[in-house]
Amino acid sequence: MTTTPIRTPHTVPRRADVMSERFKVVARCDDAEPRAEDACRVGVMRRITAARLRYCGLQAMTDEVTLIVSELLTNAVLHSGTTEISLNVAVRDDFLHIAVRDGMPGRAESAPAGETAESGRGLTLIEALVKEHGGTWGTGDAGATTWCLLAVPAGVRQ
Repeated sequence: MTTTPIRTPHTVPRRADVMSERFKVVARCDDAEPRAEDACRVGVMRRITAARLRYCGLQAMTDEVTLIVSELLTNAVLHSGTTEISLNVAVRDDFLHIAVRDGMPGRAESAPAGETAESGRGLTLIEALVKEHGGTWGTGDAGATTWCLLAVPAGVRQ
């Protein structure tokens, strides 16, 4: 006789810290390309985020959240001129809160990109994903933090 384990769905509490990471980068001057090590950190943070979401039972949100994390971190690396970036992901009252802090003043704003532009669509993507998931996004702390809220799917809420 063979038995098949029954997995009970993992539910997420209304308030839970998913992850908090901080990493150093070299401040960019003018339009210089970021160091390869700094650019690679975005991919590392994306993979850590995916693992933490799975661990917390939020794997249904992995694709959207890792795309948002990637775009927000890339913006911080490319446009802030900072030397330290932090990423915080937490569940607060049935919303997944994603915040990237670079400590530099400035406002992240979605702007149309030209047809042949190689970049400039990240915030537009974030805006669409957030809207699709019943959330919102913005910039706080005088521009030092860009954040997103995504509704946690009903099936994984506690």
